[in-house]
Amino acid sequence: MTARIYRPARTAMQSGQAKDKWLLEYEPETARQIEPLMGWTSSTDMKSQIKLRFDTKEEAIAYAERNGIAYRVEQPKESIRKVVSYSDNFKTTRAVPWSH
Repeated sequence: MTARIYRPARTAMQSGQAKDKWLLEYEPETARQIEPLMGWTSSTDMKSQIKLRFDTKEEAIAYAERNGIAYRVEQPKESIRKVVSYSDNFKTTRAVPWSH
């Protein structure tokens, strides 16, 4: 069973940069099935429920190697945040003049 080590992206409700924990999650061994009576999605794979959090990527890799877990590391995509101020809309040196 392969594990995935990654740093999750921030949600739409977060504006800060404090997502610094790394996760180790197991990839599913079996596909999910639809339960015929209620129509719920179920799985017999119990390892898919495990999420381990680590402070650093190196700690997560060391844990996987210590326990003999095959792993795959996904590097996070760093977001480039452009700082924009509301007052920039009214500058006289604005490249495109205001249309109203």
